[in-house]
Amino acid sequence: MTKILVVDDEPQLLRALRINLAVRHYEVAVAPDGASALRDAARWHPDLVVLDLGLPDLDGVDVIQGLRGWTRIPIVVLSGRAGNQDKVDALDAGADDYVTKPFSIEELLARIRAVSRRTAVHEAEPARVRIGDHTVDLTGKIVSGGVRLTPTEWRMLEVLLRNPGKLIPRSHLLAEVWGSTHVKETHYLRQYMAQLRGKLERDPARPAHLITEPGMGYRFAP
Repeated sequence: MTKILVVDDEPQLLRALRINLAVRHYEVAVAPDGASALRDAARWHPDLVVLDLGLPDLDGVDVIQGLRGWTRIPIVVLSGRAGNQDKVDALDAGADDYVTKPFSIEELLARIRAVSRRTAVHEAEPARVRIGDHTVDLTGKIVSGGVRLTPTEWRMLEVLLRNPGKLIPRSHLLAEVWGSTHVKETHYLRQYMAQLRGKLERDPARPAHLITEPGMGYRFAP
């Protein structure tokens, strides 16, 4: 049974989430603040954390960083903060997805299922990935159909393909491909993403797999 730790300072919301998740056969623990969340995560070892950012003692981003110091379990942020910068900060800290309040329980459940699937796929480290009409061999660095990629295109594509479905913040992608001194050079991303789409997408103007999340980053949609 999948274990989920829900962290929020709203008692009614905690109760509602505990009931809804338990009905769907999740094992649920709840924490009302950041310190309890970090303590319970270390003791209970959940499979996934649902985390509010607006906690009474610690900022949610600090909790994410605390968790990421020792675990890679999925973290789904559940927050009333709807600004792009709040989302980017949470994702940069290590969150896997971001749901804005108010939300439907069905949306949250779908995000939980999606993050869980992505984690399983990521752990398996797929060697071959399908994009449109092409198969990308990550081990051999070969694309079917005779498509040739530059070293920079390969590095950028690999980050996306090894994190299927996950939103990769612009700053993270820039740091991974070009180094930490280039995290503001967003025009690099636009240029190389356009090149990758031109080589791999069936319709580069309407990409189905290499997706832009405006103001935040990029996502590979399998």
